[in-house]
Amino acid sequence: MTFFKTVVNYSLCISLLFISFMSNANPPKEIFWEDLIPKGHVQIDTQAQANHEGSEQNWVQPDLDAPVVKALDGQSVSLPGFVVPLEGDSEVITEFLLVPYFGACIHVPPPPPNQIVHVTIKGGVPIDSLYDAIVVTGIISTQSWSGEIAQVGYKMKAVGVAPFEL
Repeated sequence: MTFFKTVVNYSLCISLLFISFMSNANPPKEIFWEDLIPKGHVQIDTQAQANHEGSEQNWVQPDLDAPVVKALDGQSVSLPGFVVPLEGDSEVITEFLLVPYFGACIHVPPPPPNQIVHVTIKGGVPIDSLYDAIVVTGIISTQSWSGEIAQVGYKMKAVGVAPFEL
């Protein structure tokens, strides 16, 4: 187990070094969730509407036609959010959804597709707690993805994941 954690920590250090190198050459653009919504589009506030009582309609993903910001396609970005794990094991995850608030897609209905990013990271990354916000850095695309949990408007090939710090 110790060897495995050493390999995971080494992998995380390499990812952070890569991000550091990348930031010196061509720093990623720091974006936030509102940057994923095209100017002029009126977004439905699903977080305020979400609840655990009433009809199953409360669990339906809203605004499936929510548009994405095409100008972000192929950009190197950093985006904070919360993890909804899809693939991995008890030590590392290799595929997850990045969402704007804790519990999205698990405890409350998924947000619109333009507020969810499907993330893959080669080699995986350890996530200590799903309650903690992280920052994901990588290349974002406007390619959609659909899974059992939600329909997604963006994909990202991550090169690094770090704790979110104010």
